[in-house]
Amino acid sequence: MKIVILSRNPNLYSTKRLYEVGTKRGHEMLIVDHSKCDIIIEKKRPHIMYKGKELTGVDAVIPRIGASITFYGTAVVRQFEMMKVFTAVESVALGRSRDKLRSLQILSRAGLGMPKTAFTNYSKNVNEVITQVGGAPCVIKLLEGTQGVGVVLAETNKAAESVLEAFNGLQARVIVQQFIKEAGGADIRAFVVDGVVVGAMKRQGKEGEFRSNLHRGGTATIIELSEDEEAAALKAAKVLGLGIAGVDMLQSNSGPMIMEVNSSPGLEGIENATGKNIAGSVIRYIERSV
Repeated sequence: MKIVILSRNPNLYSTKRLYEVGTKRGHEMLIVDHSKCDIIIEKKRPHIMYKGKELTGVDAVIPRIGASITFYGTAVVRQFEMMKVFTAVESVALGRSRDKLRSLQILSRAGLGMPKTAFTNYSKNVNEVITQVGGAPCVIKLLEGTQGVGVVLAETNKAAESVLEAFNGLQARVIVQQFIKEAGGADIRAFVVDGVVVGAMKRQGKEGEFRSNLHRGGTATIIELSEDEEAAALKAAKVLGLGIAGVDMLQSNSGPMIMEVNSSPGLEGIENATGKNIAGSVIRYIERSV
């Protein structure tokens, strides 16, 4: 098969692993920078130009779309779909998962546990918003933030009010969430491929850090999910329509709470923590589907 990896950086661990495993399994692997693709729309012949040449004969696409280029990346994935090419992550699901507010609304409707969340249209009554999530301490997140950037833990009501007023003044969209103290600065990442959890790790934030992101110095260890945690991860990926997903959860006194569902989850942390060939699971998913 001819498989295209949509990635802006061929040197990223995830991109290199997918290329390496796909090649070993006998596929023609091609790394394409989606930001340099030209989408050509014409009657009954949608196609994509890349570096002056038309991309033809593609059997499947693995989107590795960064948050900063979601709009154009999603459009490129959608064009491949118009060309009847299988995409490991569908364009609609990709856009849905990148909209934090929309994804939380969908997860809530599905009955999944999550921290109580509030969102307003730059409300002047910030104290009421904070009260709605149970007061301080609470977590304030930029809707466009990734890898822990734009996430603030407000220890007191006064601090929360100041942060909200500052974000409102900048016209930055934020959500306010209940702080789950018992999680202890740790979370769980479950890696779901085609309706199966293929690996799971527990990420622990460094001393004094409530964010557990590995990019922020957190550490990761392999973990065996409880039945509730596995069921929550699978249901979250399913309701968002994601064939590949990194489901981030907190362990709370009332069961697993979904924080976020990532449509382009990195492979390095999960493969190192679990010792599993997660890239191989992705390639086998494509082989079954095409």
